[in-house]
Amino acid sequence: MHLQIIARQIMAPKSLILFTLLTLSLSFPAITAVKYYVTNVAANTPGGIRFTNEIGIPYTKQIMGTINNFIWSIIFQENNPSDRSPIDSVIVYIVEFDGAEAIRWGANLINVSSIYLKGYEGDLKWEFTSLMYHEMTHCFQWDGEGHAPVGLVEGVADYTILKAGYAPEGFAKPGQGERWDQGYDFTARFLEYCDGIIPGFVAKLNKKMRFDYDVKYFEDLTGKPVDQLWKEYKAKYVHEH
Repeated sequence: MHLQIIARQIMAPKSLILFTLLTLSLSFPAITAVKYYVTNVAANTPGGIRFTNEIGIPYTKQIMGTINNFIWSIIFQENNPSDRSPIDSVIVYIVEFDGAEAIRWGANLINVSSIYLKGYEGDLKWEFTSLMYHEMTHCFQWDGEGHAPVGLVEGVADYTILKAGYAPEGFAKPGQGERWDQGYDFTARFLEYCDGIIPGFVAKLNKKMRFDYDVKYFEDLTGKPVDQLWKEYKAKYVHEH
């Protein structure tokens, strides 16, 4: 599946002032008022039925707004709309597919597996909310135009669920992991450590990754290379595992 993204450009502006005014008028509404769409394509499947009964479209739209604001204000600290990813909508489909809990396609499309929803044992609404914190982070985070390590990108998304209080059972404990860019909960815990050294670290790192990625960003922000940070992180928790 592919999502076509069409970017609108202003061609040959006559003056810098005109260009600035047009840019502001076109871009600001799109990134300050995000719309949320939810469709249960798998409504007649066991997982789709469970979604309807235990979660529902109204709740999903409600938490999408809450999560969106949490990502902007707490995780990435993007109080200035011009710092945010220029997304004007997030679209969620409940679809029957196997092999993953959910997948983010393109810039703003999230597919959630009805098969996963069907088989989940426990509080499905809580689990779904946790999943949405992760997937919506992917919609709004910067990834260095695709140059950031996948493990770091996934780690930032899991850092969001950690900070939101939606870390599921079995989530990595501080100090666990083999590499800083191992991904998901392992990298999330490392980012938590870095944030303890430099308040707002994840927000600052995300801002640096808007147009490109360099591992030196860790050193730029903390004064220490990432490998040194990882060694000190592991050493801090060596006796706790």
